[in-house]
Amino acid sequence: MFKQARLKHITRRLVLALGAGLAIGGGALAQETGPVRIGLIYSKQGPGASIGEFLQRGSELAVEQADKKVLGRPIELVWLDEPNPQVSQQNMQKLIDENKVVAVVGGNYSSSALAMMSVANRSKVPLILTGAAASEITGKNCSRYTFRTQATVPVQMRGLMPYVAQLGKKVYFLTPSYAFGQDILRSSRALLKEVGATEVGVDEVPLNTADYSSYILKIRQAKPDVVVGGLVGGDFSNFLKQWNEIGMKGKIPYVAVAVTDTDFWDVGPEASTGIFIKPWYYNNPKNTAQEKKFTADFMKKYGRPPSDKSWSGWIGMRSLLESITAAKSTDPKAIVTALEKWKNTEGEFPYYLRDWDHQLVRPAVIVQIKKQITDKYDYFDVLKLTSDSEAETAKAFGNKEEIGCTLPPL
Repeated sequence: MFKQARLKHITRRLVLALGAGLAIGGGALAQETGPVRIGLIYSKQGPGASIGEFLQRGSELAVEQADKKVLGRPIELVWLDEPNPQVSQQNMQKLIDENKVVAVVGGNYSSSALAMMSVANRSKVPLILTGAAASEITGKNCSRYTFRTQATVPVQMRGLMPYVAQLGKKVYFLTPSYAFGQDILRSSRALLKEVGATEVGVDEVPLNTADYSSYILKIRQAKPDVVVGGLVGGDFSNFLKQWNEIGMKGKIPYVAVAVTDTDFWDVGPEASTGIFIKPWYYNNPKNTAQEKKFTADFMKKYGRPPSDKSWSGWIGMRSLLESITAAKSTDPKAIVTALEKWKNTEGEFPYYLRDWDHQLVRPAVIVQIKKQITDKYDYFDVLKLTSDSEAETAKAFGNKEEIGCTLPPL
């Protein structure tokens, strides 16, 4: 009797174990065949809302061009806000814990990006930053799980400062008072002597500044030859409108990094002025066939051309989807390994995510506001790319010693 009871007990445990195994296997199978969820963190409100919208549209279009599938599974995008570093960090955690995303694409502001990176590293979920430009992101704070498509501030300033020197020797800085703006100051000041220029004034402007009249009056009194800026989104639009209203347009040249096309579409042709460095321009004759198709698809869907931010959102998402395909897996480590090998060879010379710091290595484009703007979207003349060869581009982005990134093993 005891043996029979024991036998029934063992049999029951075996059946339960097999059932549990089947349940786990079924769950794993469902996970492998269900939707692939990818998180987006872009601004939905505040001065960066327009930028966030165009970043999101670029990322979404990359998914649509992939027929909304990867590894034969449907793609689901979950878009959360980027209002400030704290909420961006919380939203990053929410995407991972609640939405079970395999990766996140986003991060326009450097301050938010740095906060999001800590979550990506701790949770071991890939993060592709599509707008943040502070050098520490792929420098001293670099992470094995974070990649970045935007050129760093030092790289951008290296391309822009020779134009600054052509405009004059006395430089006034007008930069945002957070990590990105401080990076502009450090990088520009390091290059002043090299281009034979001197600093005659500086203002670090708080985020969401509405009235720039006091700053503009200070600039007028300092009488610089050129103003170097880095204001973003609505802050930049407000400044440029007031710069024109106070009569400064055409009197002192303005040059800057981190501008986007939507800034100028908001400002309008009357107030737009300056020389700028941008990651991409939709009307650049040197754009690749795929970039031209992206522009055509974007215009067909939205009735206007893509901004450079749309391109950043597009290439960030595209590199992720192509890497998931190459990895044949949504495992985070496999995705990271594939991203480190990702390369685009469609253009005159290739660009890629560098495996030792995860920075996209690609020339930027220097543009100037047209003297006569006749199209409501085409504001720029393309002056040149920041480099003319793969070797020159790699040199501009710095070596391991200069960058200071040491990635830990996976």
